[in-house]
Amino acid sequence: MPELPEITVIARQMGKEIIGKRIGDIEAKQPKNLNIPASKFVKTVKGKTVKDVSNKGKWLFLRLDPAYYMLINLGMGAEILYFTPNQRPQEKYQFKLVFSDRTGFTINFQWFGYIHLVQEEDLTKHKLTSQLGISPTDEKFTRQYFKKLLAERKTGIKSFLLDQKNIAGIGNVYIQDILFKAKLHPNRKISTLSERDINGLYNAILEVLNRGIQLGGLAYETDFYGQRGRLTIDGFLVGYKAGKPCPLCNTPIEKIRTGNTSSYICPKCQKLES
Repeated sequence: MPELPEITVIARQMGKEIIGKRIGDIEAKQPKNLNIPASKFVKTVKGKTVKDVSNKGKWLFLRLDPAYYMLINLGMGAEILYFTPNQRPQEKYQFKLVFSDRTGFTINFQWFGYIHLVQEEDLTKHKLTSQLGISPTDEKFTRQYFKKLLAERKTGIKSFLLDQKNIAGIGNVYIQDILFKAKLHPNRKISTLSERDINGLYNAILEVLNRGIQLGGLAYETDFYGQRGRLTIDGFLVGYKAGKPCPLCNTPIEKIRTGNTSSYICPKCQKLES
């Protein structure tokens, strides 16, 4: 599943290619991806112009003129691919949007995903995005904001960071190296974190996610142009490297169960006790 770095890359590429373009035609083959009937979706969107593209967490926000948002979540393993008049769109897709200049994009959902159309005035009522927390790429995600977010919390740090209502965009892939760089065990209680721990965690979140963005995302995910990211397993510090030596102390990395997810840790660098 694409996480914040991959979606950020796609949002930036989409902004470069489609802002200012008028929507000419749409195919919506899978009604379950939509929040309204396909016929109404198509009728409403046709003729509208893309005014802006952004993302919040794992969601793409296409602001349409007049007065609508198209909200896209790629779910697990979906591809959203751009095409030009000289390129043939991918053959398999559930959604296809063509602009008046004959460029466009397709989305091929592998498991689940969403393409929701919401009136601008109702955006704050959209159940799947209105409760999303702040994205770490948001300028409002300051060190002070992060400290206030953690204040008086008692849950484990990993479960807190994975909850999209707290911070939007961090998933089980990038969190492995975030916690390692912060030298925190996934099950450490937030209430046990010192100010130094919190500062280290804040820095680790920004460093790991920004590096993912700079590398174009994960090597098994594709961007808007169909290119794969450059972040491979070899590029991780401890994530998905069970049995390999810790890059700091050479202790073998362990794979442990943390709630409903697996975690990769250095048992020496990431001790559960504070």
